[in-house]
Amino acid sequence: MSRKTVKRVKTGAFERRFSMARAGFMAGARYATLTAGTLFASADKRAGMRSAILSRQAHELAEELGKLKGSVVKIGQMMALFGEHFLPDEVTAALHTLENNTTALHWDAIEKHLIRQLGELRLSELEIDPEPLGAASLGQVHRARCKTDGRELVLKIQYPGVAAAIESDLRAIVQLLRLSRLVPITEQFNEWLDEVREMLGREVDYDLEAATTTHFRKLLADDPRFVVPEVVPRYCTDNILCMTFEHGINVNDPAVLELSQGRRNFIGRAIMELCCHEVFEWNKMQTDPNFGNYLLRIDREGGDDQIVLLDFGAIRDFSDATLGPGREMIRGAWHHDKERIIDALFALGFLAQGAPDRLLEDFASLCFEAVEVLQDPERHPPPANVVNERGEYLWGKSDLPSRMVARASRNALSVHFDVPPKEFIFLARKLLGAYTFLHVIEAEVRGNTILEPFLAMREAEDQALVARKKADVCLK
Repeated sequence: MSRKTVKRVKTGAFERRFSMARAGFMAGARYATLTAGTLFASADKRAGMRSAILSRQAHELAEELGKLKGSVVKIGQMMALFGEHFLPDEVTAALHTLENNTTALHWDAIEKHLIRQLGELRLSELEIDPEPLGAASLGQVHRARCKTDGRELVLKIQYPGVAAAIESDLRAIVQLLRLSRLVPITEQFNEWLDEVREMLGREVDYDLEAATTTHFRKLLADDPRFVVPEVVPRYCTDNILCMTFEHGINVNDPAVLELSQGRRNFIGRAIMELCCHEVFEWNKMQTDPNFGNYLLRIDREGGDDQIVLLDFGAIRDFSDATLGPGREMIRGAWHHDKERIIDALFALGFLAQGAPDRLLEDFASLCFEAVEVLQDPERHPPPANVVNERGEYLWGKSDLPSRMVARASRNALSVHFDVPPKEFIFLARKLLGAYTFLHVIEAEVRGNTILEPFLAMREAEDQALVARKKADVCLK
C-alpha cells in the first residue's frame, strides 16, 4: 500500500513561524475560553475538567506541528522523550503522538533533491525505489541498487532546508508554547531547549553520522553477533547518507518469539553486553534506544543469529566527568551500598542539600530494586516469580518498570530533588531500553554474569571524581 505523501516541506522561516504562531494563538484562545467555563464547577470536578481541556488542546497543537514536519516535529518528539520533568503530563502524552507521523515527501520532490545533491551522473548509477522504506521528521529512507556491482544500498535523505530551519524553528516553538499557555517557560525548560538544539545539530550532521557509523563498525568488527552497515562515500553528501542495505526482521516480529529459548537468550545477552560496553568502556551511547534502531537477522539453518544496528545519528559522546557518577550509581546499587549511591547523586547535582535520611533511604532502596535484573540472585534474590530454577532472570515476566514507578511516585515531588541532569536521564533511558528489548523477546539471562566484568572498569577514577564533586557541592 502506498504511503501518504506531501509535495514539499515548509522550510521558509516566515511560513513556518506564521503557521506555528497561528496554531499557538488559536490553542491559547481556546484554552482560555474553555478553562473559564470550569470556574463554576465544583472543586472536585474542576481539576479533571482542566486536565481534559489541556489534553485536548495539546493534541490539537501536536496535530498542527505534525503537518510541518522537519525539525519542528523532531523538537516535539524530543520534548516528549524528556518532557516528563518539566512539562504537564497531558502535553507530554500529546507530543508522543508525533512519533507516529509517517507522512513522506513525494518522490518527485525527492528526485529533484537527489539530482541537486548527487548530480545526474552519480544518480544514473543507482536504481532507486521511489517508495520509501520509512519516513521521519527530518528525512526519509529509500532502498537502492548499484547498477555496476549489484550491491543493495539504502539512501537516508534529509529533507531540503531542514538543517537551516532549526534555529528559527526553536524560537518559533517557544513562541508557540508561550501563546498556547500549555507549558511554563522555566529555567529548566530553557536548559533542555539548549540540549534539544545540540541533539538536533548532531542528527542533521550526516558527516558526523557517517563517521560514527564507521567507528562502531570497526569497534564491532570482531564480534560476529553484530552487523553494522558500511558507509558508501561515493553517494554521500551533506544531505544524503548512503549505506549498505542490511536484511533483518523487527524485534517485535512474531517470528522472534518462535525461536528457541536458548537463541533468544543469546540475543538478549548480546544487547546487554553492548549496553555495558557503551556505558563502561566506550563512553559512546545510543541515546535513542527505540526498536527502530535494531533488526534481527535470523539464521534459518539454526546457527548463530545476529543483531543489525541502525541509525547512529543519536550516538552521543560522554566524558568520564559526566558519565562517571552514573557508573558509580550503578555500582552502588549493585553492591547495595547506600552511601555510594548518595555520593553519586550529589555529584550528579540530582539531590539538594539537607535531604532527610528517610528520603535517602527510600531512594537507595529504589536504586537497589532498579538493578534487580543485573543482580546475583543468590546474594540479592529478586521476587520469586521472575527467576527460574537456574537463577536466570525471567525478563518477559518482569513488571519492574511499573513497580519502580509506583515506588518512585512517593518521592518524585519532593522538594529535595532537583530536575535530574540530562546525563542521568540518558543513562536511565539507555538501561530502560535494554530492559525493554529483553522483556519483549522474553529472554532468560543472569544479568550479574553480564555486568560483573564491567564493574571494575574506570572504578578508581570514577570514585575519585565523585569525591571531588561531592566536596565541591558541600563547599557551596
